[in-house]
Amino acid sequence: MGSSEDKYRTFLHQEQEKNTKWRFGAPPNYDVVNKLFEEGRTKKWPPGSLEEQVQTLVKNWEMEVFHKVDVNQYRSLDPQKYTFSLNGRNAMTLEEKKKLGGGYNALLQTSMPQELRVYDPNEETADSSHNIFTTTFPRGFALEILHVYSGPPVIIYKFRHWGFMEGPFKGHAPTGQKVELFGIAIFTVYYIIACSIFEIVISIYSLLKGPAIDASGEDAISSCPVLRNTG
Repeated sequence: MGSSEDKYRTFLHQEQEKNTKWRFGAPPNYDVVNKLFEEGRTKKWPPGSLEEQVQTLVKNWEMEVFHKVDVNQYRSLDPQKYTFSLNGRNAMTLEEKKKLGGGYNALLQTSMPQELRVYDPNEETADSSHNIFTTTFPRGFALEILHVYSGPPVIIYKFRHWGFMEGPFKGHAPTGQKVELFGIAIFTVYYIIACSIFEIVISIYSLLKGPAIDASGEDAISSCPVLRNTG
């Protein structure tokens, strides 16, 4: 079960969530990734500031799209009007995102030849992608807002994602190294009706630095019920 409250995700434990259908049967627990966030963030925005509000909106949005089963229970976005675009690709609806397999697959779209893909979103489901990355980053992949360039109705902001590769990835041993990703996103609100993300991505090949290992150990970690319920 998750904590009784999460100060960064207001759409997680409020009264409106008592009938929410959760992907793993219970609200996700963000305690570990919140600790990573607090230890590693470079910005601390004043309560009530535009930057703090945008950061809360983004964390709620990520939580909902990864963990809520019924799109009609999303509170950060309008499921009928919402569209998503990555790195200038054609915008897609929630239904089209679902056809990609959900999870991280929409965020990891690539035009690379299939034989060169370290992670192939066409071969993964929402559950398998979640297992892969919660295994590779057992403390989670924290997010902070670095700068907000414009406020609503069109919010443009720069973000930073980071985590530590302390678990295996695709048969490669953990390195313990920090992995960071920076990007620019555009949200059209209220609620979020369009999301465009432009990522300056560290090469996913950095996750292959560790030596190859027996995949059976990775499978055992991926099936851990605690990891399956982390954000």
